[in-house]
Amino acid sequence: MKKIQFIWISLLMIGLTVACERDIDSDLDTDTEIESDNDDDDDSDDDDDDSSDVIDDSGNVVDHEADSDYVWDSSDISTITLNGSSIVVSGEGAVADASIVTISSAGNYEISGTLSDGQIIVDTEDESIVRLILKGVDINCSSNAPIYVEQAEKTMIVLSEGTENKVSDGSSYVSSEEDANAPIFSKDDLTIYGDGKLTVDGNHNDGITGKDGLIIASGNISVEAVDDGIRGKDYLIIKGGNIVVDAEDDGLKSDNDENTAKGYIAVEGGVLNITSGGDGIQAETDVIIYDGEIEIYSGGGSDAYLSSDASAKGIKSIVSTIIYDGEITVDAADDALHSDGELIIYDGLYEIAAGDDAIHAEYDLLIASGDINITDAYEGLESALGAITIDGGNIYIKASDDGINVAAGGGSSGGQRKSATVTSSDYALNINGGYIYIDCDGDGLDSNDELNINGGTMLVNSSSANSNSALDYDGACYMNGGFLLAIGSSQMAEAPGASSTQYSVLVNFNSSMSAGTLVHIEDEDGKSVLTYKTIKTFQSVVLCSAELEKGTTYKVYTGGSSTGTVEDGLYTDGTYSPGSLYTSFAISSTVTTIN
Repeated sequence: MKKIQFIWISLLMIGLTVACERDIDSDLDTDTEIESDNDDDDDSDDDDDDSSDVIDDSGNVVDHEADSDYVWDSSDISTITLNGSSIVVSGEGAVADASIVTISSAGNYEISGTLSDGQIIVDTEDESIVRLILKGVDINCSSNAPIYVEQAEKTMIVLSEGTENKVSDGSSYVSSEEDANAPIFSKDDLTIYGDGKLTVDGNHNDGITGKDGLIIASGNISVEAVDDGIRGKDYLIIKGGNIVVDAEDDGLKSDNDENTAKGYIAVEGGVLNITSGGDGIQAETDVIIYDGEIEIYSGGGSDAYLSSDASAKGIKSIVSTIIYDGEITVDAADDALHSDGELIIYDGLYEIAAGDDAIHAEYDLLIASGDINITDAYEGLESALGAITIDGGNIYIKASDDGINVAAGGGSSGGQRKSATVTSSDYALNINGGYIYIDCDGDGLDSNDELNINGGTMLVNSSSANSNSALDYDGACYMNGGFLLAIGSSQMAEAPGASSTQYSVLVNFNSSMSAGTLVHIEDEDGKSVLTYKTIKTFQSVVLCSAELEKGTTYKVYTGGSSTGTVEDGLYTDGTYSPGSLYTSFAISSTVTTIN
């Protein structure tokens, strides 16, 4: 898998585009209620404005991050030693009072030892960075946030190499709702960096909370929380590290719903293992994944029961979910990959199981490439109110209902629609390339409007029930390239339309055929155009291929055997030994139907 360079300027442009599109799309209902599972977290910020964060040429968020943040003079450090119920400070910038130390100046503070019930408070008006260098700490506070950034231009928590650090809180805080709610809590920009280990035990609410921006640059970080695991209100950026989250609600979260350029989550790399009662990754605007190894188990997994008002999606965005690359494994009680707006997959490796849809976009869904293996889902790919476009990739779908479904109004109306960037026509299913294998108990390829096929290989195994069909479209179907084999019931069976440029044949058998039956079609010279071993009971076969030629006579056999190489039931090369001749036909028109 190729490594995609992380280009932060694109993130800025996406944020600006979102803001512009939301303003421009005045013809759309911007008053639509957006699905939200926000809890009692306080989302107010006195200093939160409508300005967007600017990304510089080095990929740093201006005013939050600079290259110099990651470099400091080791001789210019004040030390804070924790001694159970007391604290000793050596150096300038911090004052201890019993079990509470307050840092009032920018600078570097090396912290070590154990604090049984106390706090590290950062409260400074200085415009330079405050670094909290954790060098083997165990900090607990029973009634408030153990590490509490009340005010600072920016704060960095440094995890010293070779050290283990733990931060934990109690189940009840004495502070008001406007104050802290997590063992590590910051009202201003916060960065976590280093090669050490950090364990966070959030017994009150969240695990790590940044009320402005939160960047995790590196570190071995383990978070348990009774609410959300890691939350950055304005944005949450994961640049690297090994991160484990076990949260009773959402795993990773960004929830600024007042500024369209904020409320996003970006993952550049690293290893993420997320177990969540709610959504695994949830952003109020965009989820953007450039690379990384991500494993999500949400809501108890695909076999769990999910109440109708719950949300336990793997990855969820309100505006857009965009994945450039990565290795992503999701087992979700709800949708695995979801967007209330558009969803785009450029590349990557995916293992997906879902209690609802595997990949769902309320509007446009684009798959450019990638290896996608959907092992369990209600529906494989779905767009509720837009189009699905597949340009490439290897896609395997096992679904209890439809394999791929363009519902065209069958979904909810959450989210604000962005401009249609991937559709060739509204509500269309567009397949331009790739390899698609479907095993479903509903319709195989289902479009409530147009179905446009211009390339690719499609092997569709649909239900034998008469209420379903392997190919189902309400508008027109144009097939101008590629290879399509669609097997299912006969009562509602459809073939590509007469305006297609490739020829197709629809064979409706006079009785149900058993799973495991070999279906073979060859021309009058004995050249094979199809040898396929079916996986379920069927009554019809649709074949559309560039090898079918007008004026040629073909024979249809069932049974027999082949010495060819088989993949997903399709035989190539080898020799076919005939079974029973079922029928023969000559192609005289674009669609030949045999009953």
